[in-house]
Amino acid sequence: MTEQAILSQFIKAEALRLGFDFCGIAKAEPVDKETRTTMAQWIHEQRHGTMNYLERNSEKRLNPQLLVPGCKSIICVAINYFTARPDENKLHISQYAQGMDYHKVVKEKLFALMHSINAKREIHGRAFCDTAPLLERYWATRAGIGWIGRNRQLIIPNKGSYFFLGELLLDIEPEYDTPLRNNFCGNCRRCIDSCPSGALDGSGFDARRCISYLTIEYRGELPENCGKMMKNCFYGCDSCQEACPHNRFSTPNNTAELQPLPQLLEMDREKWQAISKEEYDQLFAHSAVERCGYAQLKRNIE
Repeated sequence: MTEQAILSQFIKAEALRLGFDFCGIAKAEPVDKETRTTMAQWIHEQRHGTMNYLERNSEKRLNPQLLVPGCKSIICVAINYFTARPDENKLHISQYAQGMDYHKVVKEKLFALMHSINAKREIHGRAFCDTAPLLERYWATRAGIGWIGRNRQLIIPNKGSYFFLGELLLDIEPEYDTPLRNNFCGNCRRCIDSCPSGALDGSGFDARRCISYLTIEYRGELPENCGKMMKNCFYGCDSCQEACPHNRFSTPNNTAELQPLPQLLEMDREKWQAISKEEYDQLFAHSAVERCGYAQLKRNIE
């Protein structure tokens, strides 16, 4: 076994020991021409809505070696966040936000992984979890973890799409994984047909119509019929994932920090409608929902 293969094996074993469910390694290099063209067209058509940060640092987004000079590899990890499906008759928030803030949870584990690797071999690099101009799903496919489905989610074979992603950009060259080039969506259109707002169509994804975008990123007044499309989920939207047949393999996660907060499970429609600023601060002090802000959350509930 080569030195590169031994290092790769060690990294993956450590990632699993630290609580990640999957780990793959890709070579740090500019993204392919198709991805570059698709991204530029998507931005040109303004399909990203008011998420202006997606327009910035475009070259870094397309070339990780500009984001972290000297990096040679991208260690990609995935961790399950699936929980029991919420009661659709109750007001609720998207599954990904029911536990502690995933940015912090994943990054802490990434820092621990960096520490383990550094103890074996001196490294330099950075850790990311949805916090930098990096095409996370693209790199997860390059690392052989899964494929990007029609719902634009990373789908892991026999596991589904309820996973947070994270990355280490490092200046080492372990053995790289083979990219997963197959797309197992076939002719299935369940995610497209289930999208309540038509954000998914045959040509891709339009964030401006996405319920997740409207309830989390968008700061203006919601469209007149948005409440009906939201159903009982007033923060985020899981419709395309719930419809995906690959998520029949999903199993509840066993990460303590990603379990639904007990206070959330106690909330009913009356409590949500009457939630105060103080109650909001207490409930979401360590949650990704904190980013939304109290006024916006009340807007969604109303």
